[in-house]
Amino acid sequence: MSDAHPLLPAATPLLRSDAADLQVGGVDTAEGLLVSPQPEGLAGLLRGLDGRRVQRAVVADAARAGLDAGAVGAVLDELRAAGLLVDVDAADLLASDAGPAAAARRVVELPPGGGWRNRRAAVVVVEGATRVGTPLAAVLAASGVGRVSVRDGGLTAAGDAVVGGATAADEGRPRSLAAADAVRRASPLTDLRPPGAGASPDLVVLARPWAASDPTTARWSRAGVPHLVATVRGATGVVGPLVVPGVTSCLRCADLHRRDADPRWPQLAAQLTAADPPPSGSTVTCLLTAATAAAQVLAYLDGSAAPAAVDATLELVPPELVPRVRRWVPHPECGCTQRTDRPAGDNGP
Repeated sequence: MSDAHPLLPAATPLLRSDAADLQVGGVDTAEGLLVSPQPEGLAGLLRGLDGRRVQRAVVADAARAGLDAGAVGAVLDELRAAGLLVDVDAADLLASDAGPAAAARRVVELPPGGGWRNRRAAVVVVEGATRVGTPLAAVLAASGVGRVSVRDGGLTAAGDAVVGGATAADEGRPRSLAAADAVRRASPLTDLRPPGAGASPDLVVLARPWAASDPTTARWSRAGVPHLVATVRGATGVVGPLVVPGVTSCLRCADLHRRDADPRWPQLAAQLTAADPPPSGSTVTCLLTAATAAAQVLAYLDGSAAPAAVDATLELVPPELVPRVRRWVPHPECGCTQRTDRPAGDNGP
């Protein structure tokens, strides 16, 4: 790991129980590492790990300062094994925006194992400037996603205002412009343009209340574009399923399972998608739904963990708002995991 760029997040506690011991992390439920006895000057060395130096340079500097190079290297390896140390890709440093605010954001937002460059190169489209969609777009931008575009042809209503999203002053303005302003407030340098002609986004978030049952969303499956539902229906926040066309169950699978449970479902779903319902969901529910959805999007873009919303929905029901997992396995009548090129006339999910 001599070519790694180690970074110890500034928020990681360095705690001393006595002069000989140094505990790195280990508060709450997070894993920690106890260094005993600690080499003199180790705490200062660890606090200076900002990801800008390769590990061999860190060790060499430590040796010149009188520390044992082997012991320092061993501590860094153990911190890495404990998940406390982040290895920054050298390209991540080049991909971050100039300026102290952007540099500070990179330090705190950098995902485990690096990957900042992946986020900066990603294109995410949010369908629906809703009380979930707009703050979600702002969170993704602040988390390092390079291009975030919000699509919505409607006008902002008073009920659309929410913390991190549209404001009361946006009433009557195009929803897409209000959403763009919310994203700019969170991350002024984020690219707000939609994908170029012929280009596909890396992921689409369907933030309208009943998008999961709307036949028009089938185009994303046909185009092979991953997509995630993130919305509030009534008082319940719903995140998922996250559909990877040809790999996971799709939105049509969920509709078919609903039909199996209730033959009236197709008729009911058609009524639900006939018109946009009024804004709903408490502020806490909307923001928690947006944050939960953002975590799923980032897990997918980073490739660091399997998103929990694959083949499932995470439902946030007040007042507890603890995610309830509802599984949606591929439906045998759908065939979505065998092919992604459905005919243009297929209603899809």
